[in-house]
Amino acid sequence: MEAVLLQDFVRALDPASLPRVLRVCSGVYFEGSIYEISGNECCLSTGDLIKVTQVHLQKVVCKNPRTSQTMELAPNFQGYFTALTSPQSYETLEELASAITWSSKQRPVYFMSTQRIVTEARVVPEDQLLIFEAVEMYLGTHCARCVLGLGKQQVILHLPLSQKGPFWKWEPSAPRTLLQTLQDPALGDLVFTCPTLPWQFLVLKPQYEIQAIMHMRRTIVKIPSTLEVDVEDVTASTQHIHFIKPLLLSEVLAREGPFPLAVEILEVPEGPPIFLSPWARSLRKGQQLCIHGLASPPWRVLASSKGRKVPRHFMVSGTYQGKLRRRPREFPTVYDLLGAFQPGQPLRVVATKDCEGEREENPEFTSLAVGDRLEVLGSGQISGTQGCDTDVLVCQRLSDQSGEEECEEAECQEQILLPLYFSGSFVEEMNDSRRYSLVHLTAQFSLPCEVKVVAKDPSHPTDPLASFLGLQLEEKITEPFLLVSLDSEAGLCFEIPPRWLDLTIVEVKGQRDWPAGSLPVATVEELSDAFYYHLRKLPVCETQRPPPRPPKSQGLSGRRRQSSEEGGTKSSQIPEVQEPPLLPKPEVKTSPKCTKDISNTYSKIPASKSGRRSKTQHVGESLPGPTHPWPCFSPPSSLLFCFFPL
Repeated sequence: MEAVLLQDFVRALDPASLPRVLRVCSGVYFEGSIYEISGNECCLSTGDLIKVTQVHLQKVVCKNPRTSQTMELAPNFQGYFTALTSPQSYETLEELASAITWSSKQRPVYFMSTQRIVTEARVVPEDQLLIFEAVEMYLGTHCARCVLGLGKQQVILHLPLSQKGPFWKWEPSAPRTLLQTLQDPALGDLVFTCPTLPWQFLVLKPQYEIQAIMHMRRTIVKIPSTLEVDVEDVTASTQHIHFIKPLLLSEVLAREGPFPLAVEILEVPEGPPIFLSPWARSLRKGQQLCIHGLASPPWRVLASSKGRKVPRHFMVSGTYQGKLRRRPREFPTVYDLLGAFQPGQPLRVVATKDCEGEREENPEFTSLAVGDRLEVLGSGQISGTQGCDTDVLVCQRLSDQSGEEECEEAECQEQILLPLYFSGSFVEEMNDSRRYSLVHLTAQFSLPCEVKVVAKDPSHPTDPLASFLGLQLEEKITEPFLLVSLDSEAGLCFEIPPRWLDLTIVEVKGQRDWPAGSLPVATVEELSDAFYYHLRKLPVCETQRPPPRPPKSQGLSGRRRQSSEEGGTKSSQIPEVQEPPLLPKPEVKTSPKCTKDISNTYSKIPASKSGRRSKTQHVGESLPGPTHPWPCFSPPSSLLFCFFPL
């Protein structure tokens, strides 16, 4: 098949023959975007293969052949179109009239002149379509009664039969709807008439949207038929060609099978790595994988190491089989105590530093000393001194005795109030030596929770969690993961979250021999710092609001200002007291001269604790005293202090 314009190919295409494979013979590039504009493809290269699957009519552009004006018609336009076909040439109007068979049911006869016609009424330009209605006598001459224009703008012309042409006669076809007209390939480039439209004659230019499949495209490609590109139909010679359709891991997850699925990586998302495991470095272009299915259970726990300067972060699967033992939790503020408190579960803590209660804000606020034992009872509110309510934590101070000897009398059960902004330091008081699995631990206790791995996961020989003194289990996240293994190491599986590691892959044809039965799965994955903190910002992890800000303290100046305002009325009634006159300065008597060497005058003065001389000693040294054997200085008062050597 010869190359044709894409518009011509689509217009002559039979929808029943789809799909059709086309080869681009001359590429096109539409300036503005390399890939697409408004969702349509605008860049096709020479040699590209296009598998056309569907063709949709978008709109029809009507063009006036005389004025080149255009208008757009919707595909559901209700007017009827008549095509003018089979043009024949006649030298004069008399020959044209002789060729017409007149009858009552005859359709209108359309013709045009290749030369301009000048009449008394007006000038008919060349190639202007006219309607031949009848032959009649006009002013004693046999004339052809013709109509110029349609609707209200019709003009009746009487042209003598001797009028020379040449003239072209057009045969009108049966009226058709817009869709019927466009579906007939024989009516492609003809002139039409439509009584509904304001123009006498028009040309139809349909515009289609082509939906096709192309190599290495994940979605259906949409191509406008107006794209100026030549194509060739190569359907018969391309039966063996398979169009590769890339997939995303998220698409594989959404369609849920069939599994196992052999795939090859086409593209890896850009950005810093999210997993620090060895298998993460193998995820590159060309690597073949096996997707075994959806990982179960769908929840994971974020954990951070304790006891090291630089913590490490991990994502622990719900299938983790290691044994954990609880460790006392640390709470830097009272607000953290409130977040860890669960109704029905006793929470006892011990203060690890002295904290002074702000009794100026509220006299009920209590101070704490190191070793004070508290039991958290719940939250509450009290009225502050500034007229606003303050959120507090209600606790019960426990005695130092423990076990059966613990005091149960009312005076030993002292309730205290701690504001949530209180910056104390507490450690949990617990005596739990049981060993938990991860499933049971997260079911019985709230997170965050501190634990120690006392037994490794038997399915994970290199379990890194057992090497830490403690772990902080931060949050539980629920996200679907895919169970994947490398083609070269099919015996070891790992879990990939398509939400954060959405690989572009393609299915690999052919049967593969995969290991039967359950496969070992890496239950612990170390995370990069950037990805860990990204997870901590997720809405699922934002379970607590930030702690309240402590109220502004008035300070010494504020209290003085308040006391002065309160006593302003009283001070106005007290008469002013005149200050006594200043006393005259006493005369300084000159000490007797001494001939003793004073080079070591300060050698016998005891030094300060830091090994330096006191401020008084430095002031004395800085004073020149050639006439005074003893260093002395005068303070800004009326008194005089002198220092004598011992």
